[in-house]
Amino acid sequence: MDGVLFSIVLYILMVNLSVFLFTKSLKKSKIMHTYKSDLPEICIRYKTGPSKKIKISNSTAVFELLKELFNTDTVEIQEEFICILLNRANNTLGWYRVSCGGITGTVADPRLIFAVALKAGATGLIIAHNHPSGGLTPSSSDIDLNRKIKQAGELLDIHLLDSVIYTPEKQYSFADAGLL
Repeated sequence: MDGVLFSIVLYILMVNLSVFLFTKSLKKSKIMHTYKSDLPEICIRYKTGPSKKIKISNSTAVFELLKELFNTDTVEIQEEFICILLNRANNTLGWYRVSCGGITGTVADPRLIFAVALKAGATGLIIAHNHPSGGLTPSSSDIDLNRKIKQAGELLDIHLLDSVIYTPEKQYSFADAGLL
C-alpha cells in the first residue's frame, strides 16, 4: 500500500477516534463544566431535511448537477473543487465545496474529502473541479490526486465513481474515458 495513502487513512481514523475519546472523557469528568467556555466546540453539521435526492446514473446527470453547483460568476476565472456524496443506490446525500483557488489551481486535501464523506455516511463519491482556461485535458496532478482518492476510498469502502473536469459548455469524465 502506498505510504501516503496509509497515512491519510490512519490520520482520518485517529482524528475520529481522538475526538470521540476526548469528548467521552470530558463528559465523564467534572472539569467539563469548568473549561466548557474555554474549550473550542467541534461542530459537524449534516442536515438531510426535505431536500430532493437526485439519482446519478451517468456522466450527463453529473454534468447537469454540476451546472447548479459551480459558481457561474467565477467558473471561468477561479478554480474550485467540489465533491458530491452518494449513497449505495447512487442517490445524492449532499455536496461539499472542498476549496476555491486561483486562476491556475486549487488545493484538494484527500483527508478533508474523506472526513466529510465519512461523516455523511457516503458510500460513493464524485469529485469535480473546473479549469478556468476551458481546457479539458487532465494534468498530471489531476491524475495523481484521482489515484490517491481512489486508493483511499477502496480502503474505506467509499467508491470514487467519477472525477470530472468541468466547464460551463462541456466536461471531461475520467470514468467515461476509462481512467478510473
